[in-house]
Amino acid sequence: MIELDVRWKPRDFDLAVAFTSPARNLALFGPSGCGKTSLLLAVAGLRRPDAGRIRLHGELLFDSAAGINLAAARRGLGLVFQDGRLFPHLRVRDNLLYGQYGKSSTAPALGLADVVELLGLTELLARWPATLSGGEARRVAIGRALLSRPRALLLDEPLVGLHREARSQVLAYLRRLRDEIALPTLLVSHQPDEVRALAEEVVLLDDGRVAGQKAIAEFDG
Repeated sequence: MIELDVRWKPRDFDLAVAFTSPARNLALFGPSGCGKTSLLLAVAGLRRPDAGRIRLHGELLFDSAAGINLAAARRGLGLVFQDGRLFPHLRVRDNLLYGQYGKSSTAPALGLADVVELLGLTELLARWPATLSGGEARRVAIGRALLSRPRALLLDEPLVGLHREARSQVLAYLRRLRDEIALPTLLVSHQPDEVRALAEEVVLLDDGRVAGQKAIAEFDG
């Protein structure tokens, strides 16, 4: 469950968003520039709202009135950026293993072999990031996040910029991840088919405000 009520002006953009959702797999949906990624980064602890509160799975992450702003490293969340952000000087195997540093002690453990099998990474382990396709790099980034043993996975447009075949492959792996390990996810997307495939509830955003909140069966975006 997530409870979020925040207000701030990132880069001269007026953002005031409040919603509560019990969904295990939630999507933030809306056009580019509506505030989706800013909210995701606020949940991750990488952006500080001017005011408000964020509670995730019962734990208070941010409360401006109480002076609470839990450091990103203490939130136990796995964040996957649009561009993957792999370390160019480390091979894929070492990029994956880097995720184990500072891992949460409360989340179920997934070992390297588990993640490699789950995301189909066996043939990539000895390769350098510069040699990976966009879809391969995205899968490695997801694997690295999983090895940090997160309580929840935050996905910022995980399929953006991928060609059709790679997009279908990564989407299939994300669905497998959702179904097999039941890890809570918060997805940011402007693609309706992606939201329908991965989320059970969607919060609609427009110009820094909540425009609606729907079960995925009612979503017609």
